[in-house]
Amino acid sequence: MKIRHSVKLGALAFAALLMAGCASSGGDSMPPRTVDHVDLKRYQGTWYELARMPMFFQRNCAQSEAQYKLKDDGNIAVTNRCRTIEGKWEEATGTASPQVPGKTDKLWVEFDNWFSRLLPGVAKGDYWVLYLGDGYKTALVGNPDRKYMWLLSRTAHVSEQTKNELLTKAQQQGYDTTKLIWRVDDSKIAKASRE
Repeated sequence: MKIRHSVKLGALAFAALLMAGCASSGGDSMPPRTVDHVDLKRYQGTWYELARMPMFFQRNCAQSEAQYKLKDDGNIAVTNRCRTIEGKWEEATGTASPQVPGKTDKLWVEFDNWFSRLLPGVAKGDYWVLYLGDGYKTALVGNPDRKYMWLLSRTAHVSEQTKNELLTKAQQQGYDTTKLIWRVDDSKIAKASRE
């Protein structure tokens, strides 16, 4: 059962990366602007997803979070966790690495699954850091064709002001924020798990 669950998660992560890599360009021909530099030591740690653009592999996620840990080789160990509305956790692990050596604003993310082990380097997706708030407390991450985007925070909940700042940054980058899927409140997950 555990192996089947791991294969399912691996397949979902692969599907998401494949879609991100193969997606056609939207109406905006210029890619979004990234930050100049990301201090990966400061970026590591836990990030909570406040909102996201629709993505197939996250279709059952009511809450999501990511844990990043800087490795000795300069890459980042990635652990993504997804909590369903029923309160069950799913997990996928992978590695993020700079797309250009020495540049830390545009990364490749590759998840550890059967496909990536079979064909290394094929199933990887863009992870562009588009905005970083003061003190690395918030972030906006997306991909070049604007199909995918995540509003991230060091805390699971933020003020309306912070939320509006992130929305404004996303809109300035050409993202359609009307499509965002917001984090489900803990009380709704607790209620669903009891039913």
